Amino acid sequence: VSTMDDTDVEQVTLALLDAATDKDSEVQEQVRKSILTLGKQQPDRVLAMCQDYLVKHPKLVVSHRVVILQTIELIVGCRIEEISLPRIKSIISLASDEMTRSKEVIPDWQQAASNILVAVGNKHINDIMEEILSKFQPGVLPHFFVVQTLASLSESNVYGMVPFLNAILGTMLPMLSMAKQDNMKWVFSSALCHFSDSILEYLANLDKAPDPSVRKDTFSSEIYPAFEILFNNWLQSREPKLRLTVAEAVGSMCHLMASDKLEEQIPRLVPAILSLYKKNNEHYVISKSLCQVLDASVNMGSRVLETQLEALLFALHQQVSAPVDYNNPPTVKNHNEVLRCFSLLANSFPDRMVMFVLQKLENSNERSRMGSLAVLRHLINSSTSTMESKKLLILASIRQPMADHSNKVKKRVVQVISAMAHHGYLELEGGELLVRFIVQHCALHDTYQRSQKPTDPEEVTNESLRSMCDNTLHLLTTTVGRLADVLWPKLLYYLTPSQYSNATTPLCKSLIVLGNKKKNNQEPSFKIDFTQEGTRYLLLSWFVFVGHGAPSLSLLQILSVNIHPKAETVWDKEVPQLLTVLEESTAESLDKTEWDKKLLELLSKTLTALDDDKWVCQLAAESTKYLSTYNNALEEKSFLYRCIGATLQHCFNKELVKKQLQEILLTARHNDAVEREGVAMGIGLCANSHLEGTLAKLDEFGKSDAFKKSPSIFNLLKERNDVEVEKVKSTLILCYGQVAVNAPPEMILNRIDQDILRCISKHFNTKDLTMKLSLIQSVGLIAKAISECVKKQGYIFSRKQELITVMLDFIKAEQADSLRTPVRQLVMSTCANLMPLDPPMTENESFDLLKVCVSSVFSLPPETRTPEKTKEEEPLDPKQREALYKDTMAALQELLKSILARDPTPDGLQNVFKHIESWLSSGLDHERKRAITATAHILAYYLDNLTVKNMVSFHNLGALLGRLSPRCSDPVPAVRFAAINCIHTLLYIQLRYEGFSLDYKDESVDSLLPLKDRLENPDHSILYKTCSDLTKVMSKRLPQQQLTTVVFMLFEGLVDSQTNCCRASTVILNTLLKNRGGGLQDLVPEMLEVLHVRLQSITEEQVRVAVGQTVLILASQHLQTVINTLVNQSFKCSTSMWMALGADPIIANQIIEMVMEKLSIMAPYVDKKESLMRGGTTKVATSQPLAMTCGLKELLLNGQSQEPAVSLFPRLFSCLTVRLGASVGVSAPRDSNSKNTASIHVAGVAADSLRILLARVQLDEVMKRLDEDNAWDAVKEASTHVKGVTLLARAMAKHAGPRLPAIVECLCPLLNNIYECQRITVTAFFSELLNHHVVTELMLVDVLMNNMMERISDPCCTVRMLAVRGLGNIAVGSPEKVNKYAKELLAAMSSGMEEKDDPDKLITHEAMSGLSKVLVHLDKKNVHLLAVYIFMRIKPFLESENDDIRCASIHLMGNLSKFGSGEPVFKDQIHNVLVSLLLHLVDPNSEVVKACKYAMRVCAPVVGSEQITAMFQNHLHEDKSLHYGEFINDLTKYLIQDFPGMLNFYHISVIQFFKSNWPEVRAGAAMFIGFLLGNIQEEHRTHLNMGTITKGLVMLLQDPDPVVRVKAAEAMGHFH
Repeated sequence: VSTMDDTDVEQVTLALLDAATDKDSEVQEQVRKSILTLGKQQPDRVLAMCQDYLVKHPKLVVSHRVVILQTIELIVGCRIEEISLPRIKSIISLASDEMTRSKEVIPDWQQAASNILVAVGNKHINDIMEEILSKFQPGVLPHFFVVQTLASLSESNVYGMVPFLNAILGTMLPMLSMAKQDNMKWVFSSALCHFSDSILEYLANLDKAPDPSVRKDTFSSEIYPAFEILFNNWLQSREPKLRLTVAEAVGSMCHLMASDKLEEQIPRLVPAILSLYKKNNEHYVISKSLCQVLDASVNMGSRVLETQLEALLFALHQQVSAPVDYNNPPTVKNHNEVLRCFSLLANSFPDRMVMFVLQKLENSNERSRMGSLAVLRHLINSSTSTMESKKLLILASIRQPMADHSNKVKKRVVQVISAMAHHGYLELEGGELLVRFIVQHCALHDTYQRSQKPTDPEEVTNESLRSMCDNTLHLLTTTVGRLADVLWPKLLYYLTPSQYSNATTPLCKSLIVLGNKKKNNQEPSFKIDFTQEGTRYLLLSWFVFVGHGAPSLSLLQILSVNIHPKAETVWDKEVPQLLTVLEESTAESLDKTEWDKKLLELLSKTLTALDDDKWVCQLAAESTKYLSTYNNALEEKSFLYRCIGATLQHCFNKELVKKQLQEILLTARHNDAVEREGVAMGIGLCANSHLEGTLAKLDEFGKSDAFKKSPSIFNLLKERNDVEVEKVKSTLILCYGQVAVNAPPEMILNRIDQDILRCISKHFNTKDLTMKLSLIQSVGLIAKAISECVKKQGYIFSRKQELITVMLDFIKAEQADSLRTPVRQLVMSTCANLMPLDPPMTENESFDLLKVCVSSVFSLPPETRTPEKTKEEEPLDPKQREALYKDTMAALQELLKSILARDPTPDGLQNVFKHIESWLSSGLDHERKRAITATAHILAYYLDNLTVKNMVSFHNLGALLGRLSPRCSDPVPAVRFAAINCIHTLLYIQLRYEGFSLDYKDESVDSLLPLKDRLENPDHSILYKTCSDLTKVMSKRLPQQQLTTVVFMLFEGLVDSQTNCCRASTVILNTLLKNRGGGLQDLVPEMLEVLHVRLQSITEEQVRVAVGQTVLILASQHLQTVINTLVNQSFKCSTSMWMALGADPIIANQIIEMVMEKLSIMAPYVDKKESLMRGGTTKVATSQPLAMTCGLKELLLNGQSQEPAVSLFPRLFSCLTVRLGASVGVSAPRDSNSKNTASIHVAGVAADSLRILLARVQLDEVMKRLDEDNAWDAVKEASTHVKGVTLLARAMAKHAGPRLPAIVECLCPLLNNIYECQRITVTAFFSELLNHHVVTELMLVDVLMNNMMERISDPCCTVRMLAVRGLGNIAVGSPEKVNKYAKELLAAMSSGMEEKDDPDKLITHEAMSGLSKVLVHLDKKNVHLLAVYIFMRIKPFLESENDDIRCASIHLMGNLSKFGSGEPVFKDQIHNVLVSLLLHLVDPNSEVVKACKYAMRVCAPVVGSEQITAMFQNHLHEDKSLHYGEFINDLTKYLIQDFPGMLNFYHISVIQFFKSNWPEVRAGAAMFIGFLLGNIQEEHRTHLNMGTITKGLVMLLQDPDPVVRVKAAEAMGHFH
């Protein structure tokens, strides 16, 4: 390495050291890496420079010194073997000096220096010690970091340091008393701690130690005096950090003290450490120290330790009771250390230990209990032998914490129980209490409403405690085998009491496991005696909680033999079927009513199979006793009542039955609705076998004291006060209803009047809601019972009308504007049940009934609206509300059907429909929906029950169809579906009246049903198409005499509350008129008059248009009526009519001809001054051409205009394209009458017309392409118009080639148009056509090329640019023609590159891009002479600021390269620009990067190096990402190898880019130089000007961009 190179390395290292504290962290990082790289290569030299730098800059800021010291440490750390001894020594003295220069402690700086000494000390411990001990002199207080360094060394180099420690301790002891400042005391304590730990480690690994003769007592004499100072003086310090470190040191030192000294100190030492807990927050260090002291004491068999036991246990217990937060690791570590202390003590003092913990358990404080339980669990798990004799004691003591209310305590109790189970405690006496504890907590209810979130990290929710107990029970059942007899059959007895009902599932699961095991092993203990009191009830309660699902059923099956010998056969057959039902449904999907029915059936089958009256009677009696235990689970209790009723059906003992009924009625909690219902159902079931007895009992109960409001009774029966008499009456009323339904039909009819209604009717005038509801329900049940019996015998129910009136009064009393009670629903159901009974109602009676019911339901607010809270009542929750609405609607429909059933004729139908009709066109969605749904139901019912009498016609068909058909496009989907159903039904009814048979299927009518799918789509056009299809079907089936009615009904529909339905009315109307209008000759004048009146009030545009259509249809049928409709209307009013005009191809053809003629001669716009103040003009469209363009657009929208559009296509296309060009950037004229016109987008109208034209002539592919490219948006706006026209031409060329010759012919003359905008449009169109080969096939090339040549000299800059673009495009479209036009092309492109009037360089850009394309196809002879000239012209553009120009010039360069192969001049040119291309590979613009890759791939063969050629061709692919660093690294290797002579040229070229505008390029240049340096061999160094390189990189290291600084620093790392 030459001397010049040395100074370069030094310059670079110096620059890096200067930059070491760069403000950007990545640069800092790279600078350090580079210094380290240089340092690893030449450790001595770089270390020397670092040292010099520190020496020369004594005032350097601390952070900067620190970086350099850290660098030294890193170099030393990884190159310690290679650094010369003299250098090591000077580093030691430098570090020592840096560390101790300032007497003040400056942690970062001195720590960094200390770290160097520690790093060196790993190899040169003796040299280090020599230096450090010189600053560690007896009698002088050393520097803080000298002591710190000794401590660190003892940790990092144990074997090296321990031999020095005796001497160090000797010197250190006297210093301890000199330390006055806390930080010195801290560092001495820390050092003593480290020293003790290293000595212990040394002694533990003597087999590996250099001097195996070292023994513990070697140090005892030094350690003890130090211990005394620390313990007696420093431990009392006020500074908490110091106290903790001293405590830690004391703990470590204990192990090294002589046993007698330690024994002597224990009585002082233990209390002192314990006292620290109060003064410090960081308990972990204290507990760790305490643990070491205890360990040392126990190891040497201390005797005095016992005297400390009391205090120790007390303090440790406080610690173990502290909260443990798993997000805060020190608390967890502390907890574990404390448990280790307990283990150490338990091994020495087991009895004292257990007594202590058990006494502590009695303390009810939550934290204390949790601590005690943690210790207890630890002891049970860890020291089995010592605990064996204590088991019973522990079992007795755990009872107290089991009664604790805190969930945190309970969680610990469960953990202890789990440990006890695994160690054989639960089999002992008292163990079953622990099992009960677990079961109790499997039954917990949830704590939290979902919204609250617990904040305490130790929080134990009921949910988590419950799931913990579930898991524990499961574990005990499955993993602790010897517990089987503890758990079986004990767990069974937890199943019946309702307080354990939440635990049913886990209990059953465990019992199934245990039962199966015992059953399969045929263990005698499987048999359970179920005869004693209470167990029969188990059976019924079982049915109640079978609600809990599969586990309880499976268990039932296992236990069948135990319950009754005859039960097994029934259950083995029935239970699996029920299990299947459960498996196939979820909790939500299970049909609860159906399920309850199945369970009751199972009970019945079981009782029949048992055939054991005594057993059944006992079962009923026991179950009644248990009712009260279900007071918290009313659903279950209600079901139990039904079970009891079912059981009583099977009892033959009449006295017992009466007694049980009495018991039920007296003890029931009548206040609760669920329970009232349950009681009634139970009693009803009982009546099936015991009608007489049940009625007698109810009668007796009705007369009993429970109902007398005499004060005396109420004073005696204080508790009756909380049961309102009304509620008891309600129960009784419901019982009567259930008895009526359940009793045998043959016995009930003669009981209804005297026994049942007599008892009920006296309550009819009540105001109490509960009683009302019960009455309505009961009357309904009675009606049901009667209608069942009537099937077998006739019966006139004289009280029918009276009951209906009572019911309607109940409805009238309800609040009109809200639905809070089921009164409406129940009344309507009840009336529906009463309707079929004789005598029939009069017309007035049924009118009133309908009016009241329909309006009370339809007028309710929508379900989704949340009702306001009222003072008296809580609002219903949404689910309840939804159900209430649903049920109320269903009840109304049933009622309507039952009324219709009495008179199923057209008149009967009309009587019901007239109540619904007006609601159909309500403005409120929910009202229409209710009305149409009801209509659909009654029509369907009418059809199903239709019997046609002769001579009756269905005279209301027209009115119904006219009213219902517009609803098919109602905004509400449900209304639409229902409307279609209605029409389908109506037409079938008509067919039946026409005499078709019941099973006749009419194809056209059935075609309505598939229309429903189309209605799902809310798209208007689809809805109206559907309406029209629907009308065709109606029109087929509609009798002529009803046509008029429909038409005039539909005229009313034009002003429906829903605009959608107005539109539908027009569609239906027009379709009907088209099909049947011919016969309405006489009505035409009247119809036109009505339409005229309607039009005044129709605002909806579409409806107006459609009404125009109606007029048109009438005109086509009655031609005289319509001739000059549109003549005098201005274009705005008639836009809707224009479309109608397109319906007639002949007229349309004439209109189009005329419009094209006018458009070609009228001025498209005028220039208006913007305002008098400002200059400038705007283009404003002339109104007539604009109106005509709008008209064309509307006319072409009509499908019928296809024929004229096709025949006139080339002219119309050209006309509209040019119109579009003349509309871009033009604003609409202000209209004096209205303000709206200005909102018309002039170019938009033209673009739409063109677009519609393309669609009309079915150029679908063109359309598809234009839509994909968003061409329509582009073509409308001035800024993107050219792009839009280009896309249009491209689509036409690709998908409509054959149409081009005619279009080109029409467009050519327009190139000389005076309007610049039109010339631009046409040139853009032609220019793009040249891009496609189709123009050659159509012989259009010459025409187009000549036109482009002419435009090259157009006065308009844009036209010139487009012409150049067009010429270039020929290379793509018709490459075979390129050489024919070679001369003209080259001339045009060259002049384009030199264009002066080209502010945005657009023409230049086009010229270069064009030339690139053309070159690919030119013969060499045509270009050869020009190649180098063009190359020279391009070079300046390579560094252009404009991305597009850069991109185009690089591309062009690539394309030129093939013309220069084999030319030495050309090869030089390539090398000339190669650097530029390489560096632009990281250009910020991705297109430029692609261009560079392309150019380099193409130039590769010309470069003259096989390896470089291969590299360019393999790695530079457009779509592959490039690892630039690796690429440049390899490239520099090949450059050095293949072109050593050009290295000078190359590196000078690269250095020029250090000043590039782009930071990416500057960074790339730095990388290039770095790799060049890294790869160059010695002999080629002479080619490089190292001075310039060094200067350049040092400059880049101060670049404003951090990316550049990083790369410069990285390059500097290669100076070695």
